Amino acid sequence: MHDVAAAAGVSISTASKALNNTGRMGDETRERVKRVASEIGFRPNALARGLLSKRSFTIGLLTNDTYGRFTLPVMAGVSEALVDHGVSVFLCAIEDDPALGQIHVEAMLDKQVDGIIATGKRLDRRLPVDLSNLPVPVVYAFTEGTPNSVTFRSDDAQGARLAVEWLLKIGRRRILHVTGPMEFFSVRERAEAYSEVAGDAEPVMYGIWSESWGHDAIEEIWQRPGEKPDALFCGNDQIARGAVDALRERGIKVPQDVSVIGFDNWEIVAAQTRPPLTTVDMELKELGRQAGLTMLALAEGRPVEPGVRKLPCRLVVRQSCGGDKPGA
Repeated sequence: MHDVAAAAGVSISTASKALNNTGRMGDETRERVKRVASEIGFRPNALARGLLSKRSFTIGLLTNDTYGRFTLPVMAGVSEALVDHGVSVFLCAIEDDPALGQIHVEAMLDKQVDGIIATGKRLDRRLPVDLSNLPVPVVYAFTEGTPNSVTFRSDDAQGARLAVEWLLKIGRRRILHVTGPMEFFSVRERAEAYSEVAGDAEPVMYGIWSESWGHDAIEEIWQRPGEKPDALFCGNDQIARGAVDALRERGIKVPQDVSVIGFDNWEIVAAQTRPPLTTVDMELKELGRQAGLTMLALAEGRPVEPGVRKLPCRLVVRQSCGGDKPGA
């Protein structure tokens, strides 16, 4: 810091304020100090900064989603929110092992993290480790939180309404919902929203989260007597892809004969479906970004109201349902 101040022609106090974006000074002075610091390779002493502020500038991210389907976009959003604030994020995967979870929590506390963000693979399940009464703040994102916690989740009902309303907008009238296991809260919430918009003339078809269930559902539907659906709203992209494959095998054209919409916007599945799949994006990166900003506020001692924050979903229109892209 002495070298930076001397090279920039300012006091040590001014150099410190310029590098920390505090204090009052001209823009030219602040930029000159930062430029000089960069040129001479100055790096702040993180340990000293932590001792002064009583913060470690690290956040722990705890998850049981070891596959990373939901955690990776959440983590990308968390990191994006915190990187400009000098905060690092490190990930601990605990599978569904309570003992491993406790080990990781204790390691995070030993490292004096500023807080913990808990995330997972289901909205309606808590991680298999007790995160209540910890000495650091905890924020929950895409997993069930404790009472009076701050929890972020996608608005599944709103996402389902987006899908069904789009199908109605493009002229579909016999819309069928093929989805996952009824014991999932998100499944029930999406199914209820589907029925509110499309009506309950067609029963919801519950199954498993797999392409094979989507394929089997088409076989079951086409073996029934009566009119066939002209649109399918599927509970996830894997089910939708299986349904599209089964329709093609029967010589039924997608989207000309049957429109298909999935849920999740899992791009590795949606983009490789033929035709590419229209689907609902849960905006998990934005969810992670909001969780990260909230954790930053808590770490800095700012007040945050507890409760559940539902973030809106977004419809991603590709070729599997036809119609033009929705407006802004």
